[in-house]
Amino acid sequence: MEDIRYPEHLVFGLDIGTRSIVGTVGYKENKNGFKVVAQYVKEHETRAMLDGQIHDIPKVAETIAFIKKELEKEINRPLTEVCIAAAGRVLKTITVEAEYEFQNETIITDEHVHSLDLIGVEKAYDEIRELTKNENTNFYCVGYSVITYYLNEYAITNLEGHKANKIATKLLATFLPDEVIDSLYTAVERAGLVVANLTLEPIAAITVAIPEAYRMLNIALVDVGAGTSDICITKDGSIIAYGMIPFAGDEITETIAQKYLVDFQTAEKMKQSCIKKKSITYKDIMGLSHKVMSTEINETVNATVRNITQNIADKIIELNGDKSVSAVFVVGGGGKMTGFISSLAEYLNLPNERVALRGEEVLKEIEFMQPKVKKDSLLVTPIGICLNYYDQKNNFIFVQVNGERVKLYDNSRLTVADAVIGVGMSNELLFPRRGKAINFTLDGEKRLVRGELGEAAIVKCNDKVVGISSPIEQNDKIEVIESTVGKDATYEVLQLPEYQNNTIEFIFNSQKIVCPKFVKANEELVSEYYQIKDEDAIEILDYYTLEQVLSFMDIPYHDSIRVNNTLAHLEDKIYANFTVQYEIDNQAFQKVDVESISYEQDFAYEEGSYTYDDYNQNNSNQTEATNQNVLQEDIQQSKNDTKQDVNQQSLKQIEEIVVVVNGQAVLMNTKKQYILVDVLDFYHFDMSVSGGNSLVIRVNGEDADFTTPVKDKDNIELFWK
Repeated sequence: MEDIRYPEHLVFGLDIGTRSIVGTVGYKENKNGFKVVAQYVKEHETRAMLDGQIHDIPKVAETIAFIKKELEKEINRPLTEVCIAAAGRVLKTITVEAEYEFQNETIITDEHVHSLDLIGVEKAYDEIRELTKNENTNFYCVGYSVITYYLNEYAITNLEGHKANKIATKLLATFLPDEVIDSLYTAVERAGLVVANLTLEPIAAITVAIPEAYRMLNIALVDVGAGTSDICITKDGSIIAYGMIPFAGDEITETIAQKYLVDFQTAEKMKQSCIKKKSITYKDIMGLSHKVMSTEINETVNATVRNITQNIADKIIELNGDKSVSAVFVVGGGGKMTGFISSLAEYLNLPNERVALRGEEVLKEIEFMQPKVKKDSLLVTPIGICLNYYDQKNNFIFVQVNGERVKLYDNSRLTVADAVIGVGMSNELLFPRRGKAINFTLDGEKRLVRGELGEAAIVKCNDKVVGISSPIEQNDKIEVIESTVGKDATYEVLQLPEYQNNTIEFIFNSQKIVCPKFVKANEELVSEYYQIKDEDAIEILDYYTLEQVLSFMDIPYHDSIRVNNTLAHLEDKIYANFTVQYEIDNQAFQKVDVESISYEQDFAYEEGSYTYDDYNQNNSNQTEATNQNVLQEDIQQSKNDTKQDVNQQSLKQIEEIVVVVNGQAVLMNTKKQYILVDVLDFYHFDMSVSGGNSLVIRVNGEDADFTTPVKDKDNIELFWK
């Protein structure tokens, strides 16, 4: 052939099988068509491979080199790169589910989807390491297939562009051990070639045998080779499972060898001949010639064929969720044996027409430029290896991560994150990590305050700062400075939205008294500055006991006190707007000459009780005692100030601020400190009627919530989206 007959770039594929090696050279002419310009098949002279695994690397390399030389003669140009496929004999697949929950409803981007996939692959790595922890080998992820995505727990084809609070995926990750990859690479490199693409044999076969349009159906593909029968199952447009059984054509050959006392090579020729001829002549190891009918050979191997097909059927049912598939396509030479198709259909409980040998009908778009090439099922996998090159250029590359050399399966989409996972670094070390959260209950309801986010990991590739999704190439040097953990959550009682209305009013001798609400943490009274701790049980009390009211008023108890016109005891509870009637003894109590008594909680005190008896108790802890003394002095001073000039005291504790809400200036003048929810007291915004899917709250351009502190001149945005 001359170069003018085909483009400059040709794809060279090798199907390195147990019985033979098939070399194919060709090019893709259009979207579907493929032209084979040259093909050469050579059987192993010895049993250099068993069950799809290379046992004699020099012998296999010698055969590859011979095929390379013959093809170079045919196309009149050198071949330097080759596409290969690994058998499924040692394939391990892991199906995992992964999810990611957002703090707020978020529009899903490609970055989110990629990160979700990585979480799934990392889980698959963890499972494969656990399953193989007693094996002295490393496993590499050679690809993954997404079975389905979930948007807020509903299955969906494509997540990108949708809004969600939670996304999830179910994916199938595929792994191969180190020795399988290394032996294939070594044999190819010894033959003077470089691996341009690596795929799996079942993936190569399915590329040709089951078009994308068919993969919506629950179909099994079985590639019956010499040493293994590789299985691939599709459903709902995805590959949902891979599998393998170590029974195939060689078992049939060995049965013939034992029955007719011939060597393996002679038995292999007899097996192939009985498919085409009615009778076969052969010589046994004693040198005697014999003639046998093909029907007799078929009867001889019938039990073996049924054993193989039963194992294949059992594996298909196992991989398909303990049920049969809708149809089966068979490729490979082993499937040509008489009775193979009907037996497999029987064990799968399928009609015979639902199990078919795929050959010429799936090679319609394949043009062979060599004369006298017959299209059959033997060529499906070799052609698929070449076609897979165009789908994804896969190979193994080496990179360094923090000085450690890592081997990665290059699926043309390798990123920094893949390398980090490959070296065993946890995925969470790349992303900002939150500090410890606070889980507590408020009046019996569960509450959560999240910790702050830390800093994302700093990632450098070849001394240049990059993102975790940045692509990587052979020999890249990657440095990862782990992400940091943010500050642990802190939360005070006064930040509770329910505590914003933090006073109770009573009517004492026809006068209004404003008292602070009591708060309990784990049944102990605490102040509004109490730092809530994990697992705390917080209660906001909406009542005072009579004893606490009298303690607040600093007056003694006597037995004629009435609450709501009923004689009361010290332990009786007094709720908002209850009336207290107290007969005043001038010697015990000086009447307060004000219209109302007000008490504002604006003291820098720590944990403790609001009652004087509790605060006056001796405490062995010096710090707590100091805090209690400060509290007692502050409360006493507050009550003295209140009695002298309650109005003046109130004014001192009010700060006027002006904020801008949705472009409108708003004056706030009722408190010393404000949080965002206080804005609603001065700016009308109807929260009872939803105006959209989500409420947007921002302070100075930053996302906020109703507990965010508000200061003078802050710019606030509040609207439905």
